[in-house]
Amino acid sequence: MRHYFADIWDTIRSGPRKYILQALLVLFVIWFVFGDFGLVTRLRMEREHRTLMERQELEQKRIAGDQEKIKNAYHPDSIEKVAREKYNFRREGESVFIIRQP
Repeated sequence: MRHYFADIWDTIRSGPRKYILQALLVLFVIWFVFGDFGLVTRLRMEREHRTLMERQELEQKRIAGDQEKIKNAYHPDSIEKVAREKYNFRREGESVFIIRQP
């Protein structure tokens, strides 16, 4: 075993520039993939960006729906509709039947 490592060391000492460059290249590739601005971080950030864009689109739709409700809230018919549906209000002489599905 000792003879094996001695052969490797002799090979490295005979042309150290080649092995140093290879070691630097390996370190550069590792940094490029796993560094702070590497591919792994980039892919994680892209996934988070897509998630946030989908969430923003959903919230924009919700805001538009709420604005439509607010715009319609000033009509007396819509106020009565909300009072009947949400709060179970009724007019004089009417009976309210609440049907709930299991």
